[in-house]
This record gives sequence, structure tokens and C-alpha cells, in this order.
Amino acid sequence: MQPSVWQIVIVAALVLILFGRGRISEMMGDVGKGIRSFKKGITEEEASVASPAPKIDSKAADASADTSKTADKTAG
Repeated sequence: MQPSVWQIVIVAALVLILFGRGRISEMMGDVGKGIRSFKKGITEEEASVASPAPKIDSKAADASADTSKTADKTAG
């Protein structure tokens, strides 16, 4: 059994009365924000998997360690 035009109109009117015109548009806006944040999270996750963590230059690490040792000797 298919709903008639009048039944659809009555259901639509009840939905508008219960939720109001503004409430429906707010809910749809919230759904859109949720979808956008979900897509953003997915792309950020893919980007972090695609690009490995930057490697630390061992020469730069040794130089900073030597600097701290020199500072300790002069202070003590």
C-alpha cells in the first residue's frame, strides 16, 4: 500500500510542528560538520602514515651533546 499525497502532507506537517523549521536545519548543519571532521581525520591519518617521522641527524645530535658537556665543565 502506497501512501497518498494527503498522508505525506500530514506527516510532513507533523514533523515541522514537532521539530520546527530551524531545528531541522540545525540538525542538518551538525550532520555536515560531523562529516567534514570525519573526512579531515581520515586525511590526517593517511598523511601521517604516508610520511614517516623525520630522522634526527646524528652529527647535529653529537654537536648538541658536546655543547652541553662543555657547559657543564665551565660551570663546575
